[in-house]
Amino acid sequence: MKTMPDSAFRSATDSVAAAARPFSVCVYCGSSDATRPDYLQLADEAGAALAGRGWRMVYGGGGVGLMGRAARAAHGAGGDVLGIMPRFLARREIVLEDVPHRMVDTMHERKRIMFDESDGFLVLPGGIGTLEEAVEMLSWRRLELHLKPIVFVSRDDFWEPFFHLMQHTIEARLTPPHFLDVLDSAKTIQEALDAIDAKVVRA
Repeated sequence: MKTMPDSAFRSATDSVAAAARPFSVCVYCGSSDATRPDYLQLADEAGAALAGRGWRMVYGGGGVGLMGRAARAAHGAGGDVLGIMPRFLARREIVLEDVPHRMVDTMHERKRIMFDESDGFLVLPGGIGTLEEAVEMLSWRRLELHLKPIVFVSRDDFWEPFFHLMQHTIEARLTPPHFLDVLDSAKTIQEALDAIDAKVVRA
């Protein structure tokens, strides 16, 4: 019996799962309210833009920082939002009760559901948690576990130090040069969403 290659099987099963839900973009971003006002404004723009395209926003479920601003903006503009919140973080990140959310026990469950429920990833300014989430998706992409686009919004070159680090790993021959094709960056939210739309694999 002829077997389906793993990559083809993943594409097929991912397509079936995606067909059962709205087109969705996972937003990774910071949870601090103390950051720069223009970063908070960027989160507002992201949520409103996703709603404007009729795309569902998937995120970490919190009501603080950029994540809370983006979710409120999407919800306020009539968009669908799904939050995924670990129970142990509910007090720190404050569950945004205005939008549907799922409570889970671990960070691993949170990240897995966010991955499963999304067709692409939008990375806004954030700290170590945001970076960890984005890098894990890049690592899975490097291992050919998925083909979902990952776009960093770097309006004021926020993510340039990370891109320089990736270039350094390429020069050290630890990362293949072609992996740069996966590192998409945009200056505006609309450019970032256009990049996701252009690169997403549709059935």
